[in-house]
Amino acid sequence: MKKLLYISCVLWLLSACSNDSSGDLFFDNNDATFEAGENGSESEEGQIISENPFVKVEEEPTSTFSVDADGASYASMRRDIMENNRIPDVQSIRTEEFLNYFDLDYEFVDNGHPISLNGEIATCPWDIEHKLVRIGIEGESIPPAQWPTSNYVFLIDVSGSMSGPDKLPMLKDGFKQLLDEMRSDDQVAIVTYAGNAGVRLESTKVEDKQTIIDAIDALGSGGSTAGSAGIIGAYEIAEENFIEGGNNRVIVGTDGNFNVGITDQESLIKLIEQKRDNGIFLTILGVGQHFNDTNLEQIANHGNGTYEYIDNQTQLKKVFVYDFNKFFTVAKDVKVQVTFNPNMVESYRLIGYENRVLANEDFEDDTKDAGEIGSDQNITALYEIVPTGAFGERSFEIDFRYKRPNEDVSEAMQLNVFDTGASFEASSDVMQFTTAVASFGLVLSNSTYKGNATYDSILGWLEGHHLEDEHGLKDEFVSLVEMAKGL
Repeated sequence: MKKLLYISCVLWLLSACSNDSSGDLFFDNNDATFEAGENGSESEEGQIISENPFVKVEEEPTSTFSVDADGASYASMRRDIMENNRIPDVQSIRTEEFLNYFDLDYEFVDNGHPISLNGEIATCPWDIEHKLVRIGIEGESIPPAQWPTSNYVFLIDVSGSMSGPDKLPMLKDGFKQLLDEMRSDDQVAIVTYAGNAGVRLESTKVEDKQTIIDAIDALGSGGSTAGSAGIIGAYEIAEENFIEGGNNRVIVGTDGNFNVGITDQESLIKLIEQKRDNGIFLTILGVGQHFNDTNLEQIANHGNGTYEYIDNQTQLKKVFVYDFNKFFTVAKDVKVQVTFNPNMVESYRLIGYENRVLANEDFEDDTKDAGEIGSDQNITALYEIVPTGAFGERSFEIDFRYKRPNEDVSEAMQLNVFDTGASFEASSDVMQFTTAVASFGLVLSNSTYKGNATYDSILGWLEGHHLEDEHGLKDEFVSLVEMAKGL
């Protein structure tokens, strides 16, 4: 019996070695002490998210939410419409990620804070008895000469499910493009996971770029997906090479289909929460037709992170090149709180941000996590309100709290937004464009709150804007609306 057990162990080791002959230093998963839930496979399919309803101001005058800088839902929707000729599943539509996908013309006003605020009120075009309140946030732009030195860990899924051309090969192209944006004193480590998690490249200065490129080129796919072990290993490497006052970030590329180690969403979230308070930020990059959107979005939300989906080469360029500044966080745990006056507003509804809504008491609680904003990044939120009485002039006080990237205590800001009775047609280009984008999310999902909005009305609203469109993404949005109408 002992001899049989010994032979079995040897065969298992030989099999493990044959699956990965790279000689990596492997991480075990002993640090991961969280237990998977009984319904882990079911939880991976995601919880049902209901739309934010209208709330009576007399019953609850205050609304609080965390910002959300992700753009994955928009890119996933684009692939469904443009490549798959289908309307996306309702549960994959997160309207706030549609809004925050685009670079808008928000001006940054230097006020001693790393974020700048703006707002606007206009008639709601899909229900003229209602109004829209737009809240805008802009992260300060950091000139390249002032970029902090970066410590990156690329955590790359090389499991068997990553073999398609739109998965690992696309990620490898993206990481090499990212290298071209970095400076010579930045450093990169590469950790992979497939069955086990291993270090493919110890932290290496970008001045030795060819060594990093060779390590990326050598990556191949095969095996099961030990995502939790990879996450643990990547954070260990990031901590070992931590740069005080620098930009410390783990960038994960995966389809999110973890099937070894911790696999259920709740336990993965607990793991990432355990890691987030050490000054290391997180970027999640989802790839592939069949990716676990729920897992990836929630891991990013709970880990001082952002989440993007890469569906094509243009998106690859957007994430790794056009939006490179966003890898530098300027404000974290950004929260917004609006208190409505019952003499001015009968009811209100936050459009989108359903899984970013916070309890009102969380606003001043610095232990409660919230979203991050990168350099030169804009965030938009829209409230639909039912005013009381005539559309006279009124104002709204909106409160914000945020922390600087290396601080644990939040700072307060306030924005006054004035309602002057402006019509939607007389509103700014930004107001018209963001309203059209939000309405597209409502029409796509056949929302209860879409009013009289249609694809045709959205196309009409888009005609009025003259926003800068350097990379053609706003024009592409018009094409998406036209294609959705055809479907």
